[in-house]
Amino acid sequence: MAGRTILVADDDMAIRTVLSQALARAGYEVRATGVAATLWRWAQEGEGDLIVTDVVMPDENAFELLPRIKKLRPELPIIVMSAQNTFMTAIKASERGAYDYLPKPFDLKELVAIVGRALSSQRPRVDRDQPDEFEGMPLVGRSPAMQEIYRSLARLMMTDLTVMITGESGTGKELVARALHDYGKRKKGPFVAINMAAIPRDLIESELFGHEKGAFTGANQRSAGRFEQAEGGTLFLDEIGDMPMEAQTRLLRVLQQGEYTTVGGRTPIKANVRIVAATNKDLRVTIGQGLFREDLFFRLNVVPLRLPPLRERSEDIPDLVRHFFQLAASEGLPLKRMEPAALDRLKRHRWPGNIRELENLTRRFAALYPQETVSVQLVEAELAQEAETIEPPGQPRSASPPGQGESSLSESVERHMAALFKSYGEGLPPPGLYHRVLRELEYPLLSAALAATRGNQIKAAELLGLNRNTLRKKIRDLDIRLMRLPNR
Repeated sequence: MAGRTILVADDDMAIRTVLSQALARAGYEVRATGVAATLWRWAQEGEGDLIVTDVVMPDENAFELLPRIKKLRPELPIIVMSAQNTFMTAIKASERGAYDYLPKPFDLKELVAIVGRALSSQRPRVDRDQPDEFEGMPLVGRSPAMQEIYRSLARLMMTDLTVMITGESGTGKELVARALHDYGKRKKGPFVAINMAAIPRDLIESELFGHEKGAFTGANQRSAGRFEQAEGGTLFLDEIGDMPMEAQTRLLRVLQQGEYTTVGGRTPIKANVRIVAATNKDLRVTIGQGLFREDLFFRLNVVPLRLPPLRERSEDIPDLVRHFFQLAASEGLPLKRMEPAALDRLKRHRWPGNIRELENLTRRFAALYPQETVSVQLVEAELAQEAETIEPPGQPRSASPPGQGESSLSESVERHMAALFKSYGEGLPPPGLYHRVLRELEYPLLSAALAATRGNQIKAAELLGLNRNTLRKKIRDLDIRLMRLPNR
């Protein structure tokens, strides 16, 4: 770090002296001041590689100065110190672009360590010395399995053939459907997706084909269905295996005759859409159970496309991790790296949630942990926490109520949070922890409720004690699209 200059601003001479000495011993050049005006002048003149500043200054509050500095020099890291150790102080520091916030009194070793991390993370953020070669691409990976997918997509792009995409939940079925549309002959038309598992069974026909005014109770005006919305483009029927039998019959008629009628309507409407369907079920088993029409299966399964689970393409994990870290960085999170041993550990994981699980994991590393390089120990800790929340396959669910026998949910969350805080040593996670943790808890809770009610949002809202509109908003915000629903 030789030649790196730290600008220190604090109106307390004793603190300025102690900080200057500690940073000088660590090999940095230090310039110190007791007023905000001098700090602002130095920043304007291009001085310094990093700023350490107190909040309360005699001439100006640092929170008023920070936005001007960040606008002038957006890549200059700023570490904020404050004796006003409140929640809002930490929030304001984060909102105004501070790299980190330290409440007084603090440990000098911790400050020097944060300075080192901030300076070492500057270059990747500015130079992007590991550019994301997959940026702008719809799919990521170089494995033989993905190369086969690419070849199939290339052959299908300029056709209107109906495609059936199969694969486990989280393998990227909608991404493939979007790629077929975005790079195909219908790219100028709309791409419309509907998830059969997330629509109440009694509303699916109306959602698909639209309805006329007065067609049923509550139909106060005509409503266009997804077929009409997708006119000239692509209609993506996700979780097609959860479509009710009555709707299957109407869909089969559309595929056979190329036209449909709205619910309550009499005039046939020509359908000019490409159909792409997807499922995480074995539809042949569903057919044997009498839950899916065999003739509809053959109409949809014109071109079958199977997406491999992540465990079958583990060689793609390094590319995926870099891609997800780059995406997180583009959203304002710190750019992270992963040590080779950590990547090897990820390759050995079974990934029951597939690519979605890997993306969520990398986002947690980017948002919750201060380390620039993710270690194998951190990966092990996160995977262990995940394992506690996933019921082992083939094992019956415990009949014990929460808090008896097996660990309760609150105990699992408590252990997870304890491990999180421990990873920061004497520091604290970045602000916004409450909402990040709440989001992680809401996703599985709402998904489980929707699965238990077979996608009936009215029943799920009652089960959860939520307003139906609130539940719908959360489904959109949390991007709950794929659910494994039990067979009847």
